[in-house]
Amino acid sequence: MIIKVLGSGCSKCNKLEKNVRNAVEDLGVEVSIEKVTDFKKIMEYGVMQTPALVVDEKVVSAGKVLSAEDIKKFL
Repeated sequence: MIIKVLGSGCSKCNKLEKNVRNAVEDLGVEVSIEKVTDFKKIMEYGVMQTPALVVDEKVVSAGKVLSAEDIKKFL
């Protein structure tokens, strides 16, 4: 499974990445976590608001910081 956090590196993007790492750790699953900050690549996903969360190349959230519990639902 590949998880991508899309965003410029702002505090909300960093918080989402932290919550993703916490969710993955809680579930004990092996995933690849990538942070995408290149706006051109972000736009390729059709995302207009960041932070955004992509799981296996599918955008599951955009424009909000999901909690670790919310992220677990997508994993």
